[in-house]
Amino acid sequence: MVQAASPALTHPVVETDAGPVRGTDDGTVSSWKGVRFAAPPTGDLRWRAPVPPQRWTEVADATRFGPVCAQPHSPIPMGPGARTSEDCLFLNVWAPSGAREGTPLPVMVWVHGGAFIFGAGSQPLYDGAALAADDVVVVTVNYRLGALGFLELATLDERSFDTNLGIRDVVRALEWVRDNIAAFGGDPERVTLFGESAGASITTTLLTAPAAAGLFHRAIVQSSPATSAYDAERGRRVAEVVLDKLGVDAAQARSVPVDVLVEAGAHAFEHIPTATPGILAFAPIVDGDLVPDHPVPAARGGGSHPVPLILGTNRDEAALFRWLKSPPMLPIAPKTIRSMFERIAVEQPELALPTEADILAAYHGVRPRARGLHVARDVGFRMPTVWFAEGHSRVAPTYLYRFDWTTPMLRLLRLGAAHATELPYVWGNLSLGPRDVTFKLGGLKPGEEVSRRMRARWTNFAKGLEPTGPGGQPWRPYTDTGRATLRIGRDDAVVDDLDAEIRAAWGSEVIGFR
Repeated sequence: MVQAASPALTHPVVETDAGPVRGTDDGTVSSWKGVRFAAPPTGDLRWRAPVPPQRWTEVADATRFGPVCAQPHSPIPMGPGARTSEDCLFLNVWAPSGAREGTPLPVMVWVHGGAFIFGAGSQPLYDGAALAADDVVVVTVNYRLGALGFLELATLDERSFDTNLGIRDVVRALEWVRDNIAAFGGDPERVTLFGESAGASITTTLLTAPAAAGLFHRAIVQSSPATSAYDAERGRRVAEVVLDKLGVDAAQARSVPVDVLVEAGAHAFEHIPTATPGILAFAPIVDGDLVPDHPVPAARGGGSHPVPLILGTNRDEAALFRWLKSPPMLPIAPKTIRSMFERIAVEQPELALPTEADILAAYHGVRPRARGLHVARDVGFRMPTVWFAEGHSRVAPTYLYRFDWTTPMLRLLRLGAAHATELPYVWGNLSLGPRDVTFKLGGLKPGEEVSRRMRARWTNFAKGLEPTGPGGQPWRPYTDTGRATLRIGRDDAVVDDLDAEIRAAWGSEVIGFR
């Protein structure tokens, strides 16, 4: 039997406000990779807010990814041929073939995770073809990382440096989407911002940032450490650690080679959470400008943008950090957990912290050696998510979930539904090559069904519909009375007040460092 030949590739050219770009169309999905959305953040623009790129006239090649942002050796697979550079402000677009000729499609803009120091929009996991096939336009973005994106030198010299640079990069990418996405078949009036981990933290931060108002119309937040946003004074202390490691002052730092800066950032990334459990070296800073307030208290005070929101966490978030071990991004051992709470109590004496008896009562059915994982999960991810949902649900429809699905292999590895394990299901990219062991002991067929349901819910939401599954499976909004939560497992179930016991233990005050 003669197989039909696959359609020949074509190379569609799109005109952006900076110049034309040439992508690839395989007959199902069109893609444009490595599209520059800001000028190179180098030289005098190092540690400055991003600016639009200079215009070009020749057609730029957009058939391969641009460099990933400078970072230490990453535990995250970056794909073959990936290269790092300080000049890294590129984005990638996927759209259904023919989208440019039809009715404008909703847009989903992805902000990757990686503890604010790792990752890229071009990771193989974030290939947007499967999502785009569900009639959305997908955009993935790079943003500056580590010492280049979240080193707060403005706390030492506010005239020469800008704050929250990685977050400003995402704002600039959203402005690019607003101004250009129609040429790719997208609807600039239907933009959903979504992200995971550090990318979800950036999303919750932008949900309360005045500069982001109107740049996105819906949001999806996956496993956000939403309370990991610190005062400027803490940012200043981290900047001093990095400058001390470099042996330079802030003014001299612009001439430091990029690889030396990356190494100094990696030192801070390891040192800060080791010395002060529960604190990240790099995170959003409350600067009174882009970030006027801590995101969770701002949302609870009615200060978040009134856009529909999906948010949630994974059942076993902290298991990944036990497995990684270094750096200790989450305090898991009883000693480090106690140290974290003691430091919070000293810094915020007005805060009513839960007692150890309260915590033990919440986890009465948990083995003593595993309690640290539950405490770390809830103080780092689950409770900040619930607190944010409580506030945001008063200004816009809000949908809370918990991802419980796992595979036999991940159970064997004691990971379960750990941090980031939902990502392949959201993206529809369940197989990432021979080194991926997720389905080695089975679970692929039910996993494909989990992915089908999640993609349907996420894309239906982006289209302005209710986040129902492919068979119309419902999902009620979260409210202070019903507290409906979608539990995602082999089958989906909407459960009222899934977090009742841990909410009672942790209380209603927002707990976190300032």
